[in-house]
Amino acid sequence: MQFATRLNNVETSAIRELFKLLGKPGIISFAGGFPDSAMFDVEGIKAAVNAALTEEPGAALQYGATEGYNPLREQLAAFMQSKGADVTPEGLIVTTGSQQGLDLLGKTLISPGDKVIVEGPTFLATIQCFRLYGAEIITAPIDGEGVQTDKLEELIALHKPKFAYLIPTFGNPSGGLLSLERRKKVLEMAVKYNTVIVEDDPYGDLYFNAAPPPSLLALSKDVPGSGDLLVHCGSLSKVLSPGLRVGWMVAPPALLANATMCKQFSDAHTSTFAQATAAQYLKAGRMPSTLDKVRAVYGQRALTMGNALRKELGSAIEFVQPQGGLFVWARLTGAGGKVSDGATLAKRAIDKGVAFVPGAPFYASNPDLSTLRLSFATADEGKILEGVGRLGEAV
Repeated sequence: MQFATRLNNVETSAIRELFKLLGKPGIISFAGGFPDSAMFDVEGIKAAVNAALTEEPGAALQYGATEGYNPLREQLAAFMQSKGADVTPEGLIVTTGSQQGLDLLGKTLISPGDKVIVEGPTFLATIQCFRLYGAEIITAPIDGEGVQTDKLEELIALHKPKFAYLIPTFGNPSGGLLSLERRKKVLEMAVKYNTVIVEDDPYGDLYFNAAPPPSLLALSKDVPGSGDLLVHCGSLSKVLSPGLRVGWMVAPPALLANATMCKQFSDAHTSTFAQATAAQYLKAGRMPSTLDKVRAVYGQRALTMGNALRKELGSAIEFVQPQGGLFVWARLTGAGGKVSDGATLAKRAIDKGVAFVPGAPFYASNPDLSTLRLSFATADEGKILEGVGRLGEAV
């Protein structure tokens, strides 16, 4: 069988392969990139399902518009407006998770050989998706304040990319938080170089203490012209339920029209039943209390993991304490003759009964082999302490 040559540009996810090793009894996993199912507001979602089937059963169970179920678009626009973004229902489309938004960007913007800038490290599926459409991926370095904007500007000026893809707020895997000053610089360089910026924001509502700076989308109204060059992808997966597969894309009208056309070919529309459920949930006003709960739980787990790593691994590991999101992004130092390679430690850790993801797959090029990603979201504090203790034995 002759497969499409585009498949030569991608390979099976290293993370998905790792999950095959997690069937061993007693494994404590810090590997997953998903929320804790115990945090789901089951009663609220159940009430939303009942409301959807009571108020508009025909619409909830029928085919729908590719752009999305209009009551949900209205609720999502209001949700974004509450965070300072000037968004109308007509200015967004509903996607099957924010990951479909990335696929639609690949379909609508990337021709084989086009250059695309991403952060190093970045979301693994982004690298795979953009490569599938033939992109040449350029990596912009990050630090504790997110992407280094001086380096990003140099790369944009040199490579003239089709677009730059960023996760400014508690990124996966880095957990990095782009500072307000750098956010403004990103928008200014978008205008200066006429370069599209893609803001992926699935984690922005998962902050633990102070709220993060406004999104690029919210700030774009203060930088004339930047809104015409900005794409924003959002999701309910990390804050409500990934099983609903509800995300959205805000983009300039021409891009939104082409993305809608491509979505018609992909899945016709996101599940109207899921959309109606999400719309009723947002309409009921339960999201603020749900967010308060998950922020408190994840914040305490992040603190517990950070303290445990410092205690159990000491100078053998370094990391920035996360202020939001789902992950600790760390680097092995090799101090005291300890392990300095993430993949090597991952194998030894499995033998000790704990799993995490080595950092190398999150780089499009020149991977830092000493890095690793640990998720604190799905393990309670007791499991975190036990798992990090096992990690200390493995290192």
